[in-house]
Amino acid sequence: MRFQRMPLYFRAMKVKQCFDQLGRTIEFNFPPQRIVSLVPSQTELLYDLGVSDRVVGVTKFCVHPDSWYKAKPKVGGTKIFHLDVIDELRPDLIIGNKEENEIEGIRQLSSKYPVWMSDITNWESAMQMISGIGNLIDARAKANSLMEDINNRFENVKRFEPLQTLYIIWKKPWMAAGKDTFIDSMISKIGLVNCIDQGRYPELTLESIIKLSPEVILLSSEPFPFKEKHIDELQQVLPKSKILLVDGEMFSWYGSRLLHAPDYFNSLAL
Repeated sequence: MRFQRMPLYFRAMKVKQCFDQLGRTIEFNFPPQRIVSLVPSQTELLYDLGVSDRVVGVTKFCVHPDSWYKAKPKVGGTKIFHLDVIDELRPDLIIGNKEENEIEGIRQLSSKYPVWMSDITNWESAMQMISGIGNLIDARAKANSLMEDINNRFENVKRFEPLQTLYIIWKKPWMAAGKDTFIDSMISKIGLVNCIDQGRYPELTLESIIKLSPEVILLSSEPFPFKEKHIDELQQVLPKSKILLVDGEMFSWYGSRLLHAPDYFNSLAL
């Protein structure tokens, strides 16, 4: 998809073309000076790539860094955007994600602004995203250094026994992370084996969870806020399973939060 309609203030500036991770051609002001981020993990990445003064809007779920969460204008959530607020911010680049953002809102924004979309399904696409955003914002060297640091830290990550693992992200209905997800890549990175053969995020019944008989169940802190009571609920029907509450950011945030993931994984009591 080629971006055609540019605001008047945008047309007089230097324009660059690139592809996003959906294969669309994006034309945008380079280097962009007014960036809106629609994805929490990519917002944190922008911070760590050193463009604080150029990010003008984030979502209400962009909690890292705390200073941005408190100070930056909020453009809504990751699904429903405040289009009027975005218009007031006059972005020359919007950065989103295929899975986290609703397609209709992205279509509306793409009719007015350059929108670069990531599509993260595994480790490789996460690294490509970091490199891609580095290129977008003229921070190639910092992005390359960040990726090198992440990869070096993961070389020392603990690898657990290949235990059959169920990673649950939602309740009512129960939902788990399956294949073709970044979470599945992270599970594999630490030696565990995802017991879900289906792709994406299949719905499960309690009966199907029991039938899977996972050796390990990881209850994510996001998007559903699992608590100790949910461990007790599952432990009653799966007494032999090891059940843990885990930090969902460490398994599902695919930006610079990966710097902190190896130490966290090494601390897990499995």
